[in-house]
Amino acid sequence: MNDGLIPKRYAKALYKLALENGDTDQIYELLKPLSRGLKGLDDVKRVLLNPYVPAEDKGRVMMQLIGAKPGSSLDKFMLLVIRNNRAEYLRKIALSYVNLYRQEHNIAKVEVTTATQLPQAEIDRIVDLVRNQMPDTTFEVEQELDPELIGGFTVKVGDVLLDASIKNELKQMRLKLHS
Repeated sequence: MNDGLIPKRYAKALYKLALENGDTDQIYELLKPLSRGLKGLDDVKRVLLNPYVPAEDKGRVMMQLIGAKPGSSLDKFMLLVIRNNRAEYLRKIALSYVNLYRQEHNIAKVEVTTATQLPQAEIDRIVDLVRNQMPDTTFEVEQELDPELIGGFTVKVGDVLLDASIKNELKQMRLKLHS
């Protein structure tokens, strides 16, 4: 079965369960960090894929990692995934759930990358430029640092990238000089 199909099916099932239980927002907040990847995730993955570790212990490790409460719908869902030998897909399921939630709630993830830390007012101005193009959308903004940009910034919304960095300007100049 396709690597993308399994996580999407489980994510849809989790979303449906969360809708029934009224905790879609809570599960979204818990799964966001997991979808981005967490420090120590490789160690957790080794535990999850170890056939000698009981499923309940694997579930407990995951619940502690993401901060979910025992007995919650997310706890039961994680245990189901682990018992069905789908633990290797947990991060992709989380990513699919987060994407589904954002799609259902018209939320766009905006990644602003700069060479140095910018004041929040500058980040807000950059995001306002994007907001003008997508007025009915809610934005989740993440700022990242990349000293290789030299200056300027990049903004990524979904699959669209706006590159206003000095690194990109230098690259464009090099291409013009060599053609």
